[in-house]
Amino acid sequence: MSRPLHRGVSIRIPERNNDTLDSQSKDKTEKEGVDRRVFSGYPSPLRSPYRLLLSDNSNSKSGISENGLSSDPYIIGTPRNRHKLILLFLKFSLVFVVIFALAGSFWWTISISTASRGHIFHGYRRLQEQLVSDLLEIGEISYAPSRLKELEFCSQEFENYVPCFNVSDNLALGFSDGNEFDRQCSHELRQNCLSLSPPNYKIPLRWPTGKDIIWVANVKLTAQEVLSSGSLTKRMMMLDEEQISFRSASLMFDGVEDYSHQIAEMIGLRNESNFIQAGVRTILDIDCGYGSFGAHLFQNQLLTMCIANYEPSGSQVQLTLERGLPAMVASFNSKQLPYPSLSFDMLHCARCGIDWDRKDGILMIEADRLLRPGGYFVWTSPLTNARDKDSQNRWKFIQSFAENLCWDLMSQQDATVVWKKTSKRDCYSSRKNSSPSPLCGSGYDVESPYYRDLQNCIGGTHSSRWISVEKRKAWPSRDHLNGKELENFGLQSDEFAEDSESWKASVRNYWSLLSPLIFSDHPKRPGDEDPPPPYNMLRNVLDMNAHFGGFNSALLRAGKSVWVMNVVPLGGPNYLPLIQDRGYVGIMHDWCEAFPTYPRTYDLVHAAGLLSLEFAQQRSCTMLDMFIEIDRLLRPEGWIIIRDKVHLVKSARALTTTLKWDARVVEIESDSDQRLLICQKPFFKKQAN
Repeated sequence: MSRPLHRGVSIRIPERNNDTLDSQSKDKTEKEGVDRRVFSGYPSPLRSPYRLLLSDNSNSKSGISENGLSSDPYIIGTPRNRHKLILLFLKFSLVFVVIFALAGSFWWTISISTASRGHIFHGYRRLQEQLVSDLLEIGEISYAPSRLKELEFCSQEFENYVPCFNVSDNLALGFSDGNEFDRQCSHELRQNCLSLSPPNYKIPLRWPTGKDIIWVANVKLTAQEVLSSGSLTKRMMMLDEEQISFRSASLMFDGVEDYSHQIAEMIGLRNESNFIQAGVRTILDIDCGYGSFGAHLFQNQLLTMCIANYEPSGSQVQLTLERGLPAMVASFNSKQLPYPSLSFDMLHCARCGIDWDRKDGILMIEADRLLRPGGYFVWTSPLTNARDKDSQNRWKFIQSFAENLCWDLMSQQDATVVWKKTSKRDCYSSRKNSSPSPLCGSGYDVESPYYRDLQNCIGGTHSSRWISVEKRKAWPSRDHLNGKELENFGLQSDEFAEDSESWKASVRNYWSLLSPLIFSDHPKRPGDEDPPPPYNMLRNVLDMNAHFGGFNSALLRAGKSVWVMNVVPLGGPNYLPLIQDRGYVGIMHDWCEAFPTYPRTYDLVHAAGLLSLEFAQQRSCTMLDMFIEIDRLLRPEGWIIIRDKVHLVKSARALTTTLKWDARVVEIESDSDQRLLICQKPFFKKQAN
């Protein structure tokens, strides 16, 4: 009886039974070969796959193995069957991967076709920022990142570009009758490039010298425009090849000093230095020229905010800011200004070009909304002395409407008229006009107007802030609000005092950080020696998240010769009325939109807690969008101070490379959860053609 055959070995089946000897001889030879293979191991399937497949095929045809048992091709015990299982698994895996890839590609295509391009773009930007943040967390990006691509500079047409103000586009959309100057941000395309300074741009002269002398190359104003702008402008300025000098005398009419002195006398004061004692601290100067009225009153501790329409060239706002004076682009035509009601102690309009009798007096109603009880409206216009019948009728309408608003006509001298707004609420119920302007309802929100349509009702009469200017504390005591005033904003005296002390320490720390950067390792300009502290290069300051206005207050208490534009973000708590009541200026703003000012207008941009506020929820813009706007607002060699949570500061630090800023992260010992990011915008010079 022959030995049983080994599984997995192919044998040759004899064709004829009568060849016994030959069969035995061959069986013996094969058996010896089999024994050798058993002790040396099976041949590797990878080395002889072809032979292994042949053996499998011969056995599968009969379905009977050599030992007489049914063969199972999927028994795992042999290399042959393991190989078949692997091949089968690979086939199924390949089919699954192909199906999954096709389904995913189809779904992705459908999602792109249904989503808007804007959502795709912003989603991609958000993924980029999230990736940067994640890499920072695991240490892949250091505090000096160099992997992000730097933004390119904008073309020359954007040197003085102000987003949201495009007169030609507004005219094409059908706006007219002054509405072409309105702010339109809804269809604005963001410019993902950096604003470059004009050729021959120079760093502004330090305050207070810069108040009276500015560089011609820094503003979009030519000598021809100055000479063709009328006798008033010629008398205001002296122009040479490089500089514009604003005279301290002979600025308006018989001189700005005589003019302001005249206004003081019309109010019943000895001179303009007594404005403070009469309760006047903040003034809204409408269509302000080049800020000369505010520049003169500044020495009397009066703060004047200049507003004017957007102008493609020769801008009043641009020149006023270049002089280091408060200003912003704003129009009185169809929208409410972004100030709360009862914000200013005086409104000034000297040949401002506004026809107050237009639109049935609705522009005067907006002026009344902004004016505090007991405040003054000063208007200088040739209309008050006109001889023609049409002009006289217009003047009579304005007088009648002012009386309807409970304004008392105090005095009229030459072309100047002064009205005083009533401080008595019951005046409105005793009006004798046949159809007086109605009062706004008690539920009407007058504290947070953000470019809403003008309202044809008198606002502010229900406000708890209805306090006459004479009864308010005189400046600088006004900076300290009493307990009753703080209750209007839901604040306690202890909370307010703690905030003031905190900002006092913060300003001291800021200056200790900025001073070495400015005066030690800051590169000197040719022929310019570094002055010792506290004389500094900062004048125009933008606080992007002003809160109570504590940063503004602390700067003034530290003796810094600055003014601050206090901005209350639209998505945060509205403390702008409190800031205005303290004697400061500011506006409401949505930081996903462009700020209403010209490029290169601020020396320092400050943002404490803004990133946490803006990016804690879904926004229509990214952090990079906001930083590009900051770069547009900032002067060359200007500074940025960002204070926020660690992970947000790290994300912001990574973006500074894209913006070409020099940046340093500083730890705050008293608060380990926050960091300071201090940046400086370099001065990139452009060669003149």
